[in-house]
Amino acid sequence: MFSLVKIVISAIMIGIVTEVARRFPTFGGAIAALPLVSLLSLCWLYVQGEPTKRLSEFAFGVLWGLPATACLLLIVALSLRASFPLALSIGLGVAAWRLFLAIQKLMAHS
Repeated sequence: MFSLVKIVISAIMIGIVTEVARRFPTFGGAIAALPLVSLLSLCWLYVQGEPTKRLSEFAFGVLWGLPATACLLLIVALSLRASFPLALSIGLGVAAWRLFLAIQKLMAHS
């Protein structure tokens, strides 16, 4: 039952963000950039009894992924501006995201 509650609340939040984005794209983008998923995930983990150490590790994991996510969004935005199809734009963004994370990991282990 708890999983269903998490899914419904998360879906409602996504629905609200997309409706705002339809009417006000820039404002919708700013709302989407808020760490809603990260904060919701932290709350769900906390409610499920995860220890504080695990919550902290999760938060640092989110921070680790931020630069790659910024790269993904930049590639998608530039591709769409260049009139690439959405699927191709997302594919290029995901490929750049994966490459960025791999390079970041190599640099961290150097």
